Formats: sequence, C-alpha cells, structure tokens
Amino acid sequence: MTDPVSSPKRHAALDYHEFPKPGKLEIRATKPMANGRDLSLAYSPGVAEACLEIKADPDAASRYTARGNLVAVVTNGTAVLGLGNIGAGPSKPVMEGKAVLFKKFANIDCFDIELDEADPEKLADIICAMEPSFGAINLEDIKAPECFIVEQICRARMKIPVFHDDQHGTAIVVGAAATNALRVAGKRFEDIKVVSTGGGAAGIACLNMLLKLGVKRENVWLCDIAGLVHEGRTEEMTPQKAAFAQASDLRSLGEVIEGADLFLGLSGPGVLTPEMVQKMTPQPIIFALANPTPEIMPEDVKAIAPDAIIATGRSDYPNQVNNVLCFPFIFRGALDVGATEINDAMQIACIEGIAELARATTSAEAAAAYRGEKLTFGADYLIPKPFDPRLMGVVASAVAKAASETGVARRPVEDLRRYKERLDGSVFRSALIMRPVFEAAATAERKIVFAEGEDERVLRAANAMLEETTDAPILIGRPEVVESRLERAGLPLKIGRDLDVVNPENDPRYRDYWETYHDIMMRRGATPDIARAVMRTNTTAIAAVMVHRGEADSMICGTLGQYLWHLNYVTQILGTGPGGLHPVGAMSLMILQDGPLFIADTHVHPQPTAEQIAETVRGAARHVRRFGQVPRVALCSYSQFGNLDCDTGRRMRAALDILDSEPRDFAYEGEMHVDAALDVDLRNRIFPDSRFEGPANVLVFANTDAASGVRNILKMKADGLEVGPILIGMGNRAHVVTPSITARGLLNMSAIAGTPVTLYS
Repeated sequence: MTDPVSSPKRHAALDYHEFPKPGKLEIRATKPMANGRDLSLAYSPGVAEACLEIKADPDAASRYTARGNLVAVVTNGTAVLGLGNIGAGPSKPVMEGKAVLFKKFANIDCFDIELDEADPEKLADIICAMEPSFGAINLEDIKAPECFIVEQICRARMKIPVFHDDQHGTAIVVGAAATNALRVAGKRFEDIKVVSTGGGAAGIACLNMLLKLGVKRENVWLCDIAGLVHEGRTEEMTPQKAAFAQASDLRSLGEVIEGADLFLGLSGPGVLTPEMVQKMTPQPIIFALANPTPEIMPEDVKAIAPDAIIATGRSDYPNQVNNVLCFPFIFRGALDVGATEINDAMQIACIEGIAELARATTSAEAAAAYRGEKLTFGADYLIPKPFDPRLMGVVASAVAKAASETGVARRPVEDLRRYKERLDGSVFRSALIMRPVFEAAATAERKIVFAEGEDERVLRAANAMLEETTDAPILIGRPEVVESRLERAGLPLKIGRDLDVVNPENDPRYRDYWETYHDIMMRRGATPDIARAVMRTNTTAIAAVMVHRGEADSMICGTLGQYLWHLNYVTQILGTGPGGLHPVGAMSLMILQDGPLFIADTHVHPQPTAEQIAETVRGAARHVRRFGQVPRVALCSYSQFGNLDCDTGRRMRAALDILDSEPRDFAYEGEMHVDAALDVDLRNRIFPDSRFEGPANVLVFANTDAASGVRNILKMKADGLEVGPILIGMGNRAHVVTPSITARGLLNMSAIAGTPVTLYS
C-alpha cells in the first residue's frame, strides 16, 4: 500500500498550494496607479469624496467601493470537510479554495476569514460587526448545532444575505437532483417516503427543503448514530432533529427503510447495506452523499437494483451533488439586486433553474470539459456539470427575479432578458460583441450548409442555431454517422425534421451536382469523371455547389484541413458568378480583456499588393460595422509614417494613396507600428496630425505572417477569444474557419453567415 504521507497526490497537492507563490489568492488593483494624479484620486485627497457620498447614502458603497461584489467566506474551522474540528488556522486552505470558486464561477470577489472563536454567540457578534465591509456572508464549515445559532443571529441582525452553504447549498443541489430523479421515476414529492441518515446541518437543511418542495412531514424518517429519531428520545438529540421525530416503535435504519422511495445519506460509509436496498420500492432513489466514501457504493446498489437512480458526492460517478452548482450563482443574483437576504423563494428558484438546465440540451462547453461522458438527461444525468457555463445566466437570473418579486431586492431587475444577456456575456465572452450580429440574423431566414457535417462541433452548433436563430442548418455527411453522433452527444435533433443532410455517398441530387461542377470547371481541366469524383469525396466543393445553385445561402467549411485548400474550391465555384466575387482577405475578431480588436489579412494573400491591401481595408470596415463598432483602421508595417524605405512601407503607402483617391466613410491611417496604432499618446508624439482619435480597433498587415502571428499570440498569450476568420469579399456566401474553432465559434460564424451583407463599402 502506498504511504499516504509520501504519495504523489499529496506532494502534487502541496506543490499546487505552494508554487509559484504560496496560497490561491492575491489582490489586484482595478484602477490605474501610474502617477501622482492617480494616487491623489485613489487615496488622499480624492478618496474623501467617495467617503462623503457613502456617509450621505450608505447604499452608495456599491457604486464607489468593491462591497457590492464582495463576499466574506467565514469559518471557525470546527467542521472542515471530512477533517472535523481542525481549528481556524488549518481551515484556511479550504476557505481560500471556496473564495477562488466564487471568482471562477461567478466573478465574485472574496475574502476568506478564519475566526478562532468557538462560542456561537460571540462568533455571530464578530461576523455581524463586519457588515459594512461586505455585500454578503457565506458561512462555512461550522459544526452543528452551533451553525444554526450563528446563522439565526446573523440573519436577524444583518441587512445583507447570510447563507450557510453547508446547509442551504447542499439542500438546493439535493432539491434539484431530487426534482429530476422523481421526474425520471415518475413519482411526486407528495407521495414519496424519505429515509435519511445524519442529523447534522446539511441533513436537516435537506429535509427542510424537501418539505418545502412538497414531501409530507409524516413521510420523513430520520436516523442517526442512535437509530431512528423518535418521540421521547433524549440521546444525541437537538431541537432540529426533534422536529422530525416519529411516533413509532421502529428503531433501526433496517426497519424504517422498508418501502422507502428516497434514501438521503449525509452520514458515513457503509451505513446502507444491499439488504436494505432490497426493501425499498422499485426503481429506488439513493442519494449516498458521504465523502469520500458514500453510505453505499453505486456498484453495490446496481447489483441489487439495476434500475436505481443514484447520486453521490464524488466526481467519479454520475450525479455528483456539488455545492458549486449553487452558491456562486445564488450569491451572484443576490448581489446584483442588492438583496437583503436569501429567502425561500430565491432558494427554490435556484433549484428550479438547476433542474431545468439538466433537462435542456447539454452545452458544447460542458461536453468539451467532460469529454467521454454522456450528458443526456436521465437517471445518470440529473443535474448539470459544474463547468456548464449556462449556470450563471439561468440560475442567477432566476434568483434575481425571485428576489425582486418577493421584495427583498434594493435594486430590482427591470429587464430580466437584458440582465440574463449580461450574465451570459460575462461567461460567453463573445456574447456581447456578437449581439448585433445575432439580432440581425433574427431578421432573416437563411440556409447555412456545413461542409463537415459529421463533426460533433458542427452538430452542436447546428443544435444551437435552431435554439437561438431563425437559420436552417444543412449538413453534408453520411446520415448513419450523423445519427450515431447526435445520439452519442445527447442532441435531440432528427434528420428530416430538424436537419437536412446531404449524403455524399448516395444523394438523389448527385447528378445535378456533378454536372453543375463540370459546367463551371470544364474549361479548367475538369473532365466528367473528375467532376463525379469531386462530388463524391469533396464536401467543401459540394457545399459550394449548393450555394452556387441557390440551395443554400451560405456555407461554412474548414473545421478539418488546411485553409487555402478549402479556399481554392470556394473560389473556383463561387468566384465565377455574377458580381465578380473573389476572396479579398480573412479577418479575425479577437475579443480581449479590454475590448475587441480586428486583425486582417490572416490567411488569404501571403504578400498582398497595394490594391489588395486597400480592398482588405474597405472590406474590414464594412464587416466591423456589423458588430456595432466604428472602424478605425491602422495600416501596419515595419515602416512608420515614412521613416523607412522598405517593401511593407511602400505597399502600405501605396494602399493609403488608393484609399485617399475616393471619399471614405471610415477612419484609417498608416503606415505605422502596432504600438503606435494602439497607444494614442505614443502616436500623438510621433505623428501629431493622425487622421483618427483613440486606439485603432482594426489592424491590417502587409503579409499574412505578421497578421497570423499577432492573431495566434493574442489567442495563446493574451487570452484572446477568436471569432472568425471572416472571409471578406465573398458576399457572405462562404466562410472558411480553422480546425481550432469551437462549437460556439461555429455558432458565431453561422450568425455572421446568417445575414446578408453588402459587397462594397
């Protein structure tokens, strides 16, 4: 057996906490501190103005300080995970961990506070005294029954939310899992018998929540280390347990489990035996939540009751009951509306949001994070996964709505849809910048054909298109492969009902397609045999032919293979029609922490001529407006405002002359370095007569090496999120993406393809 003291996992955990710097948290300034003026505003004398505003209006603290987005994670270390009463100091790594979960999942700032105070009333006094510093309090790892006393005092005296996550967070996630388990089993809360083990804080809170959801008090049987909690019992009793005392002669878990529909375990390993499972109703629901070893192992349950619905507290089994599904988002909604408390309505709204999300189609992001798991609603998928990014928008907005409707919100939500969009925008970084594009796409109904229709990313994008837009996806692929991958991904789409599929191996339109391709290409070396072969094997060419024939409005290809290979077939087929379409350039929108930045030409012309550069500038300006942005285009080169006689400088200056030959309705300037394009002060020092004000938001380069290099550096080192590449010059009839694109990236591209666009600026 491996010595736990020297195990690799232990060393890895310790290294994680120690390097590259001790702990899991740090404080960062959110305002500039670069000069004396900044210092005078941040501290004396400027800070006095904010102090006076808050003195006049205490709620103004949410405007002028971090309080409105600041939670205290407070413990005395008396019930830490499975470690027990280890004390306040040793609990700090756990509290730091809780704080970083708040930040990761809901962008809530936290201070972890470990208090060396065992007396519950004194502990409550200390916590209440901290109210001016925080927007909410998260009580953590305080043992029962003291935790009940602390929370009760704090909730009565404080005018901010106080939430004991061990109690209510667990109860909420259990409530969501139970809601969906009963749906799968075809049962109702009002009719079920519940047997629970463990009378601690979490267990009592879960039972109280089940009562609120409809379970009848007389149908709840609570057992602990001393057996059934029954009337007249004095051993190991608390007022919280006494509320569930049964008038019964039964005494043991083995006796009361007879006929139970739901077992709820928050106790210890081995408490529930296979023989007890046999006594439960058919398709029993077993929540064995003791960690790390549950009351009964899932495989032991399945051996007795193969149809059982099981949840545990472990991540290596389906249906992990994890509080992270709840606490970040219930606090997010409460803080955003300035709630004075987290009431029952808000908690039930949280339950309903979590449960509803599990019943919806799984997000592409969650599927990517849990690759290999089948995330389809059912007995093995009752609650969402923690990394499902939709939790923020769905759960926090439901909580905010409930707070507003029950009168505990100081700042009630006025437009719930916009609030949810803002939440989604904080998780899906492309959501806000893409909103004008999606709104424009909603005004048109276009058919978008995907060349690589068997790819799971494409299938998820197609599903999202049907949920979020009015566009119709068409997939090129073998129907049997598409169907099997839809089933594997848990997507509800059906060929013929939701999707049109073109089968390259056997499609009734095959003859029409190869003849069309031959008509286009016969004077460019394509024989009928070549045309037949291309229309059997080349899905990019098939998609382009469909657009050429008007069977689709736009095509998306490139999830596999090399960009220029795809572009060749797009140009061959779609570059010969009316209007003289031809690829001008490829532009990527990079979503950065401080805003959007457009980069061109990243793929099309390795060494563009001056005419091609000017055409790229015009096309880029046209597309930038689709995102609701005012284009400010910088022509970037090694030369800066004529200081070098080099190739890139000459071509950029010639492109500038071409652009200057006609009036333009957008700002452009060059040639210049990237730092001058983005740093206004630097540009003004070098060239005070610049044509536009502010930083450039479009960078056009003199070769693809530079453009593609900047694009990739921003992706890999600046946490840039790419939308694109957007193919300029093809009238929005075709877009070639790259193999690194995600399902959400394909959804964004489908929205771009889903709206008509004028060909010339």
